[in-house]
Amino acid sequence: MIDARGAVHGPVHGPVHVVGEVVATKRIGGYRHLTLTAPGVPEAFRPGNFVAVSVAGHVARPLWVHRVRASSAFGPTLDVVVEARGEGTTWLAAQPVGAKVPVTGPLGRAFALPKEAVSCLLVGEGYAAAPLFPLAERLRERGCAVSLVVSAPDESRLLSALEARRSARSVTVLTADGSVGQRGTVTEHLDDLVRRSEADVVYAAGPHGVLRAAAAAAERAGAWSQVAVETDTPCGTGLCHGCPLPVVGEDGVDRVVRACAEGPVVRGDRVRWDAL
Repeated sequence: MIDARGAVHGPVHGPVHVVGEVVATKRIGGYRHLTLTAPGVPEAFRPGNFVAVSVAGHVARPLWVHRVRASSAFGPTLDVVVEARGEGTTWLAAQPVGAKVPVTGPLGRAFALPKEAVSCLLVGEGYAAAPLFPLAERLRERGCAVSLVVSAPDESRLLSALEARRSARSVTVLTADGSVGQRGTVTEHLDDLVRRSEADVVYAAGPHGVLRAAAAAAERAGAWSQVAVETDTPCGTGLCHGCPLPVVGEDGVDRVVRACAEGPVVRGDRVRWDAL
């Protein structure tokens, strides 16, 4: 439970809705990195979960969690990455230290972690690569060999390339314009990246084209894949059914699930990409 001062007592089960506070804000390249307090959310977070942040005058915005700190001067905190693309995200990115923002989370299905120490390839593009960083830490704790790919159209939209080198055994940086790292796109290099990493599992986060290519490359190599599918999630809790995700069920039957509840992480070979 959470007391009147925001302290958490006992285990937290399921998402909570709290008033968070911006305790740090920094612009890095094309993104705004916000550090938030949100009592109960960091404690229950698992890599691949997201949070919904209510924006003044607008619906809640789903945001990937980039980092969780179990302790700081402000207690447990979480970092989110905001790309200002519309009124809501522009407002959120402009919030100063001390601003209060309603936060709901952690939400969604997280990445499944392998039971044994295996070779893992993590592929991310742009700000959507955020959930791969806490995932890399958890995989390393389990003894997995982690190879990380971060990509973007240009350097300004490349997420945490320097931090990536502290999170993985090997790091590949790709930019479409060649401004940093190797020139090219993820889809052009995926088969080679999967082969060189000897991946048993491929995790991917980014635009749908990147996810689809990662799932296909994994299948060609005989590896498993998990993808974090980003869609509009009006409520974030599964109540509104406004984030349809077309998949093939375990029984082989086509169906539509809720991306914010049965996802956002799903097996790559289960997504009906042509229907997405």
